[in-house]
Amino acid sequence: MIIFNWIFLTSVVIIILILLFKMYYYKHLYEKAYEERKQLKSALNDAEILIKKYQIQLQRALGNLELLDEEITKLKNDLKAVKNRNSQLRVENEQLKRRIRELENKIEALLWFFLWSKGAWAFYVISPN
Repeated sequence: MIIFNWIFLTSVVIIILILLFKMYYYKHLYEKAYEERKQLKSALNDAEILIKKYQIQLQRALGNLELLDEEITKLKNDLKAVKNRNSQLRVENEQLKRRIRELENKIEALLWFFLWSKGAWAFYVISPN
C-alpha cells in the first residue's frame, strides 16, 4: 500500500509539474501574442495618422491644382485676347503704312508738280544734289 501511495504521489507531482510547465508555456505564448497585437495596433494607429496626414496634403494639392487649372485657363484666354489684339494691330499697322506710302506719293507728286510749274531752276535749287 505504501508503494501504491508513493506511485500515486509521484504521478500527481509529475502531472502537477507538467501542468505547471504547460501553464507557463501557454502564458508565455499569450503574453507574446498580446505584445504582438499591441505593436500591431500601435502600427495601425501610426499608419492611420499618416494616411490622414497625406490625405490632407493630397486635398490641399488637389485644391492647388484646381486653382492652377483656373489660372491656366485665364492665362490661355488672356493669351488668345493678346493674339487677337496683336493681329488687329498688325492689320492697322499695315493700313497705316499703306496710307503713309500713299501720302508720300501724293506729296512727291505735288512737289514735282510745283517744281515743274515754277521751272527747271527751282529743281536745281531745291534738289539736294
